[in-house]
Amino acid sequence: MPSQQGPAEGTVAETGEFGLIDTVTRHRTQPGHTLLGPGDDAAIVAAPDGRVVAGTDVLVQNVHFRLDWSSPAQVGRKAVAVNLADIAAMGATPTAVLVGLACPGATRTEQVTELADGMWEEAVRAGIGLVGGDMVAADQIVISVTALGDLQGRAPVRRSGARAGDQVAVAGRLGWAAAGLAVLGRGFRSPVTVVNAHRYPEPPYAAGPEAAEAGATAMIDVSDGLLADLGHLATASSVAIDVDSNALVVDQKLIEVSSALGADPLAWVLTGGEDHALAATFPAAERVPEGWLRIGTVAAARDGGPVVTVDGEPYEGPREGWQHWRG
Repeated sequence: MPSQQGPAEGTVAETGEFGLIDTVTRHRTQPGHTLLGPGDDAAIVAAPDGRVVAGTDVLVQNVHFRLDWSSPAQVGRKAVAVNLADIAAMGATPTAVLVGLACPGATRTEQVTELADGMWEEAVRAGIGLVGGDMVAADQIVISVTALGDLQGRAPVRRSGARAGDQVAVAGRLGWAAAGLAVLGRGFRSPVTVVNAHRYPEPPYAAGPEAAEAGATAMIDVSDGLLADLGHLATASSVAIDVDSNALVVDQKLIEVSSALGADPLAWVLTGGEDHALAATFPAAERVPEGWLRIGTVAAARDGGPVVTVDGEPYEGPREGWQHWRG
């Protein structure tokens, strides 16, 4: 969604805090469940269920995004998407986001308006509004997004509900963001579809509530990598999970890119982070919803505790997933 404010000139220091807020919020359209949007001390968002699902993520320049690799609009889309994926993973429908932005005073106002354009674009894709936030000065760009959601009468789908005998399924892309990062890391900018998967994910927002309606017993947002996040789910549920590698879809585009880079495309699918797909467990007797792919099974935890295996064996391949503070 392009900015409706016209060209933005100067720096954020010259534009000023309130001028900048007005620039990125004026003339924006809010959905019906936004009862009061930006402009007051706080926003008001309808919560028909009576419970509010809430989550927060922080993105730091040169840690989570690079402006020489991504445009401000792409960073904005990513900032919103990674938060809304967590809401969907609880089986909830996203309703709103609030954004905190810290940046240097020398930041061009145009960069901030483009960042806001990307945020609004992703918000519209999810059917929600950007309802408020804050802006402060800092030495680098830091974006904090708080996402809200509504369960619409459903029970939340937690990580801790998987049971022995369940089936494991995924919705959304896997391995694409890792492939895009590998391409960018080699100094290339194409293929664009793969590179853009790293620049901003496309979580399957509707798949979360659909999984909840279909009786999902546990669910998680795949942000750190499929095996890592299934490991979190297995630990929370005190179960063991086995992934069938033959059931996984390795897109032809990933095969082509991996061949050019000398990489293992299956490693991207199994361990690559930042795709923000959803992984869930379902009772064995139930069909997984349309758009979900069955990839494995749940068993009782073994003597060594919760574990995730691939084709019955510990995974020994390369690891692509992300962990903060890992040396």
